[in-house]
Amino acid sequence: MKKVLLIAIALLMVVGGSTFAKDAKKKLITVGYAQVGAESDWRTANTESFKSMFTEANGYKLIFDDAQQKQENQIKAIRNFIQQDVDYIVVAPVVETGWETVLKEAKDAGIPVILSDRQMKLSDNSLYTAWVGGNFLKEGQDAVAWLNDYVKNNKLTNKDLNIVILQGTIGSSAQVGRTQGELEGLAKNPHYKIMGKQTGEFTQAKGQEVMESFLKANPKIDVVFAENDNMAFGAIDAIKAIGKKPGKDIIIISFDAVHEAFNRMIAGEINCDVECNPLHGPRVAEIIQALEAGKPVDKIMYVKEGTFDTTNAKAILPTRKY
Repeated sequence: MKKVLLIAIALLMVVGGSTFAKDAKKKLITVGYAQVGAESDWRTANTESFKSMFTEANGYKLIFDDAQQKQENQIKAIRNFIQQDVDYIVVAPVVETGWETVLKEAKDAGIPVILSDRQMKLSDNSLYTAWVGGNFLKEGQDAVAWLNDYVKNNKLTNKDLNIVILQGTIGSSAQVGRTQGELEGLAKNPHYKIMGKQTGEFTQAKGQEVMESFLKANPKIDVVFAENDNMAFGAIDAIKAIGKKPGKDIIIISFDAVHEAFNRMIAGEINCDVECNPLHGPRVAEIIQALEAGKPVDKIMYVKEGTFDTTNAKAILPTRKY
């Protein structure tokens, strides 16, 4: 009887040890994600991309934090991630500066930091491992290139155009890059007259408010650059409120190219939309898997983006994932 009992115990130890080994192999990779907030449709799609990618079924545990567009909240979140000893930290920074101290804390703790969407200006770029996002400068340049073609195709080459710019959150990478691309491109044509530029903070309500003030100051606006779709939606409401037709009386050029923006292009209310792809989750996961395997990764990784307008929006809309 004792012999049988001993054999049973030995078998349990073997099976138990095997189970333990399997559990060890299945250890979840913990990722802390410090998101900007939920200020736009684009941001919602970006968040969902991470939440659907970093699941237990895919081998991850995601700790998600919404900073509500405040840098101090993101810094606090990063420090919480460090205290929780996560495996990786992902940050979509509210602004570009002011990150040196907290990133050094993450580096000292041996936790790789991956930047998503927006970039940081750092004196030491070794404080982060990689960045994934759109080429914001090129997006601004592409928007002006579309306007140049529009002007040429509609025989407006010699007509002065009054232009206003609804900027994103001042100091964010998207705002800095897009504004730079716009201003540099517009400066090359003496017929482009910039009547004003002001932040709409990437929100529809603020975009409408700023557009209303632009229209009161100068009702003869010809072109609006809205540095994201939600501000463009707000601008459209402001334009309609004074009895003008967006897309016809005033050209609307927007950024992000979310699903609703395609509907607005089909309706003729937005003339052009430059894509900023929000589906960063899978790309960040690729980086993490490479690092887990001890492989090197590129420091800068751009996502693929396009430019759409009223001529192709209807055909492309069914293929959109966000």
